[in-house]
Amino acid sequence: MSLDTNTTIRVLTTLSLAGLLLGVGLRLTGKQVRDALRRSHLGWLLPLNFIAVPLVTLGLIRAFQVPTETAIGMMLLAASPFAPVVPVFARMARADLALAAGLTGLFPFASAILTPVICELSLKAIPGAETLSFRVLTILGVLVATITLPMAVGVAIRHWRAEFAGRVLRPVEVVSEATGALSLAFVTVVEFKTILQTGWKPLLAMVIASEIALVLGYGLSGPTRGIRRVTGLGTSNRNIALAILVAVGSFAGTHVVGAVVANGLLLILLGLVHVALWRFCWPDTSASAQGNA
Repeated sequence: MSLDTNTTIRVLTTLSLAGLLLGVGLRLTGKQVRDALRRSHLGWLLPLNFIAVPLVTLGLIRAFQVPTETAIGMMLLAASPFAPVVPVFARMARADLALAAGLTGLFPFASAILTPVICELSLKAIPGAETLSFRVLTILGVLVATITLPMAVGVAIRHWRAEFAGRVLRPVEVVSEATGALSLAFVTVVEFKTILQTGWKPLLAMVIASEIALVLGYGLSGPTRGIRRVTGLGTSNRNIALAILVAVGSFAGTHVVGAVVANGLLLILLGLVHVALWRFCWPDTSASAQGNA
C-alpha cells in the first residue's frame, strides 16, 4: 500500500469517526448518560467488551490457527466495541434507541484509553506477532483527538447551545456517514485482493467470535428485550473505523488493514441478519419498541 493511499485512508477514517462522534455528542444529554449507566448493567458491559470479547477472539485465533496479520486485524476489532452504526441497527430492530445512543456515546471515551492497551497486550499473545511494533502512545493521542475531543465538543454545544446543536446535527450526520461509506468503499477496493484471500477458517473464526459476543451481550444485560438487543448488537458489532485507524497507524504496508475490512464487512452482514430476524420473526411489542418503529 502506498503512502498516498495510507494518507487517504487515514484522513477519510479520521473525518468519518470524528464527525460521527460529534453527531453523537450533539444528541447526548446528561439524562441519557445517567439512564444508560442506570439501565444497561455497564459494570458488566465494560469488562465484557474490553476483556471477555478479546479473550474469546484470541482463543478462536489459536484454535483455528489464524495467520498472524489476519489475527491482528481480528484483535483490533475485538478491542474496538460499539460501532457508531449500533443506534441505526437498534432503530431498525425496534430496540431501545435512547439506550443505544447513550452507550454509543459512552463507549468511545473508554475506547480512547482502553483500546490501545488491549491491543498492546493482545499483540504479545498472538503467535508470530510478538516482535511487531505497536505505537501505544501515538495511537492513544490519535484516539483522544479523534474520539474524546469531538464528542466533548458535541456535548458542550448541546448543553450551551441546544438550538444550534439541533440545526447542525443532521448536516453533521449526513456528511460523516457519507465520508464513512466512502472510506469503507475506498479501503475495500484497495484491499480487495487481501479480502478475497482471507480463507474460510479465519472467516469461520470471525463468525463464531461475533455470535458469542452477541449472546454474551444479550444475556448479561436486561431486564427488557429492547435493552438486551442493544447490548447484544453493541457487543457483536465492533467499531470498524476505529480499528482501521489503529491499523493504518501501526501496521501500514501489511495485510492487517485488509483483515480488519474483511472482518468488519462480515460483522455488518451478521448485524443486518440479526436485525431482520428480530424485527420480522421475533418482534418486540413493548411500548419503547413501538416508539422506535
